[in-house]
Amino acid sequence: MKAKRLAKVLKALSNEHRLRLYLEIAKHEQSNFEDPECNISDIVELFKLSRPTISHHLKELANADLITTERRGKYLIATINKKLLEEVNAVLSGIVDE
Repeated sequence: MKAKRLAKVLKALSNEHRLRLYLEIAKHEQSNFEDPECNISDIVELFKLSRPTISHHLKELANADLITTERRGKYLIATINKKLLEEVNAVLSGIVDE
């Protein structure tokens, strides 16, 4: 993974609200094996943020390729980009001594 791409990912996650949003999407995916996609309206109530602010944070996560989003009717569905997560984990695992 190139340093520029890693910096973009880490910058997106450096915002507290984006990190919490990303973690909620990931938690939703892990807890629902039959339907791993996360309907954003299911988790939006957990945040004390306006819908436009949440939309902005989702866009930033998508621009960093951390999530993919898809509109299904009036619902927005988000999924974690597991391949990118594995790449970031591999880079960071190589940096940290265990």
